[in-house]
Amino acid sequence: MPADNGCRHLKLIRFKRTDVRVCQDCVKTGDEWVHLRLCMECGQVGCCDDSKNKHATKHFRKTKHPIIRSIEPGEAWTWCYIDEVGGEVAGGL
Repeated sequence: MPADNGCRHLKLIRFKRTDVRVCQDCVKTGDEWVHLRLCMECGQVGCCDDSKNKHATKHFRKTKHPIIRSIEPGEAWTWCYIDEVGGEVAGGL
């Protein structure tokens, strides 16, 4: 995320990449997902808000970890739930 995008939580980023390619919570319940999101603070992978369970957003509500990124092929966008601003990860996935 660029430093000038208005996000005040950039210092919390610990994870920019992952080898996980499943929604970890959907796998536990046998559900399917649409797209995957990575919590950039702890590395949890969850499903997007277009998915039935919305695990990435539920993870934010539970943990208050503010920044996620898309881990879909060819995408490098990020979102801060608290500041409601997006950005992009330099170098992509």
